[in-house]
Amino acid sequence: MTRALVCMPTYNERENIREIIPAVLAVAPLDLLIIDDNSPDGTGDIVRELAEREPRLHLLSRQEKEGLGPAYVAGFRWALERDYERIVEMDADFSHQPRYLVDMLRTLEQHDVAVGSRWIAGGGVENWGLHRRILSRGGSLYARTILGVKVRDLTAGFVGWRSTVLERLDLDAVAAKGYVFQVEMKYRALLAGFSVEEFPIIFPDRVAGTSKMSGKIVLEAMAAVAGLPRRVTRGS
Repeated sequence: MTRALVCMPTYNERENIREIIPAVLAVAPLDLLIIDDNSPDGTGDIVRELAEREPRLHLLSRQEKEGLGPAYVAGFRWALERDYERIVEMDADFSHQPRYLVDMLRTLEQHDVAVGSRWIAGGGVENWGLHRRILSRGGSLYARTILGVKVRDLTAGFVGWRSTVLERLDLDAVAAKGYVFQVEMKYRALLAGFSVEEFPIIFPDRVAGTSKMSGKIVLEAMAAVAGLPRRVTRGS
């Protein structure tokens, strides 16, 4: 059986963590790795407690908050060292609904990279204001135009990888720390010739806690995208 792992970065997610863990593990025969950046609210302590009773749950504790990109890269390395064949990125706040993990793993049977997409037919968002819709959809359109690729939801954070892709990509060279990490990783995979397939998801607003996304973050990410073609192509 193909071994699958969900990588889930957390920072102050105690309001969601007790609910999201069983919801993920109930969907499919996969394991779950929580990558906690020393959350002040005790998220890591909760996961550690739950992991004592659940062998499919694992905790990777990091000493400080370094950003989304480094957290995922740490999770990818953890997964590759343990020979997982399918590795999924997923948020802890229920904006990525666990039920879509079935579609994710099914898509990875035929493609190298699977993207849960808000911006293809059948996909969408719920409980988002107009400003947030414009920022997100506009950010993906901007990145797609700058990079010259066809993936419609380049900023998507619900992404699945075959281990062979992550083994081939130079994870040390991935410089993005924030949300542009999602764009850079997909771009690197496309440049390397891997197949990237989108499948539709509905993306609701988070159930509890405070969103870490802001207009400033989106605009900073868009600015960083402009330098990707030169930097990634030359491998630096």
